[in-house]
Amino acid sequence: ASSPVRFSCSELFDVSLVLHTSGPVVGNSVEADDRALVVITGANSGGKTTFLRSVGLAQLMLQCGMYVAASSYRASLHSGVLTHFGREEDATMRSGRLDDELRRLDLIVDGTARHSLVLFNESFAGTNEREGSEIGRQVVRALLERDVSVFFVTHQFDLADGFRRSRPATTRFLRAERAPDGWPSYKLIAAEPLPTSFAVDVYRRIGGFGTGGFGTGGFGTGGFGTAPESLEGARRRTVEEGTSAPAEPGASRSENGGAARDRPRRTSPP
Repeated sequence: ASSPVRFSCSELFDVSLVLHTSGPVVGNSVEADDRALVVITGANSGGKTTFLRSVGLAQLMLQCGMYVAASSYRASLHSGVLTHFGREEDATMRSGRLDDELRRLDLIVDGTARHSLVLFNESFAGTNEREGSEIGRQVVRALLERDVSVFFVTHQFDLADGFRRSRPATTRFLRAERAPDGWPSYKLIAAEPLPTSFAVDVYRRIGGFGTGGFGTGGFGTGGFGTAPESLEGARRRTVEEGTSAPAEPGASRSENGGAARDRPRRTSPP
């Protein structure tokens, strides 16, 4: 019979992050005893990868007999700790991202023994969600059948929700918390996956179109000078001046200079 899997921590933080930042580092507390699979989802830039890295470092430090960067940390001993993190695409263009992921996965499977720990970070994202999720499901199931523990960070809702439906009792689901204003707290909570990663929050923070155009939480606030004019304001001004109004984002120009929509206009009230 398989031995029970143990994993619990209190205020676990990434020791490597401490060495590269002068500010405070957020710790996380998780209880996942008897859960061979931990699936981590949630907001973009919400601390998921940082937590995954902290688990790998803590496990290695624990098994070396070192102090761990946490208030408390308890985990099973593993025969090996393996990681599958994303890398830059092949600069020689000899292979694509998915090809590289699958080749590295083959090496991991060959080196995985019973009671190993494998950490996946946004793996199998080099193809569409349906196919990437199916690859992920088959890989994780095969590893679990070999008594391997798995931590998996993913934005693929189909993958995460599939495990929620098929093995809720043996999986711990964590989700990166999101504050009401859209900013991350870098805290993980025990919660089921959602069909969104709130990418629009990041888009707006770095200067994407907000309500009424640029400037809301982005360009023009804190270092970019005056906020660029909104599209609606530009249209009003160009109509007054008799020039061509700008197209909306994502629209292409037709031969007569107008905006050619990517989808049909609505012709009746909603």
